Amino acid sequence: TEGYRVESYTDGASALKGLTLHPPHLAIFDIKMPRMDGMELLRRLRQKSDLPVIFLTSKDDEIDELFGLKMGADDFITKPFPQRLLIERVKAILRRSNARNQPLSTGTSSTSSLKRGDLVMDQERHTCTWKDKPVILTVTEFLILQTLAQRPGVVKSRDALMDAAYSDQV
Repeated sequence: TEGYRVESYTDGASALKGLTLHPPHLAIFDIKMPRMDGMELLRRLRQKSDLPVIFLTSKDDEIDELFGLKMGADDFITKPFPQRLLIERVKAILRRSNARNQPLSTGTSSTSSLKRGDLVMDQERHTCTWKDKPVILTVTEFLILQTLAQRPGVVKSRDALMDAAYSDQV
């Protein structure tokens, strides 16, 4: 219903082949897949591409999540999850990914911009610059930084930051 074209693969090896032959705008895959797990698929994909990737996982394992993010995943979603959450996260990552390939506006500043010293965050496009240089952030990193930048000097608990990063209002 959102107008996305979807390709699906039965295992990690065929996914790698398909993603290489017909690169999509974004990939979503599980950690547990036959023939090649999601972590290995991401590792091999990162050798060739900076394609945005969302992991879906049934494991609520912080170590897997941290490892996946360090390897270059853009987001992690633990099953079960509301379908709307996945759709909104896909939209946010695609907005940010598309913005990377477009020059920054030189016109009047947008009302969606958040400026704190040398940090500029475009909250509409989910892009960030530091000293006029683009900063590539995952959706989660962007939302945490945005939460901190909105109220500088205010200490936030880990729970408050996680709520901001993983709320249904991506």
